[in-house]
Amino acid sequence: MIPQTQSEHTRALCSLAPVIPVLVIDDAAQAGKLAESLISGGLPVLEVTLRTEAALEAISAMARVAGGHVGAGTVLTPEQVYRAKDAGASFAVAPGATETLIRACEDASLPLLPGAVTASEVMQANEFGYDMLKFFPASTSGGAAALKALAAPLPHVSFCPTGGVTPENAGNYLSLPNVVCVGSSWVAPGNAVANGDWAGIEARAREASQLRNR
Repeated sequence: MIPQTQSEHTRALCSLAPVIPVLVIDDAAQAGKLAESLISGGLPVLEVTLRTEAALEAISAMARVAGGHVGAGTVLTPEQVYRAKDAGASFAVAPGATETLIRACEDASLPLLPGAVTASEVMQANEFGYDMLKFFPASTSGGAAALKALAAPLPHVSFCPTGGVTPENAGNYLSLPNVVCVGSSWVAPGNAVANGDWAGIEARAREASQLRNR
């Protein structure tokens, strides 16, 4: 079935692997190799945060790697939405949700994974038609316990918790029925990327790809 709504698109992407690597890239020349390592390790969905000057160029390079789906993270403005789309991003991730941002993503046909933490924020996102959300910042917002509590009154909403997610606590999130995947930077830490440790990154990706099977 072809996804029809923004959340259907992002839920389908989030369902491809248990972990979405959150990537801060300073050198776009490393982007292709980084994407190849992560995809080869079993993590096809990648989030490049728009926090560096190299981010959009990195997204363009990663978008050309077969088998991957590259999104733009920390998207805050309509301008970033359109620039990310032009760069080749196949989805966007935001720490929160505003009507301006939502409308821009819909206008650009760029599936959005908006952030929400409280019940009110989740309900507001629902009113805009979103039921696949980013739970951020996860560790300082109650963690897995908070998500478990939200599942009772809001069972139709799914989450990708991000922020403070580690190999040690990822399983706590992934065991919850309302968690589709987690987002984290541990798979491709900055020092490993800077050193070109593609084998190490691929090994961590392979381990992360099996988290749901443990």
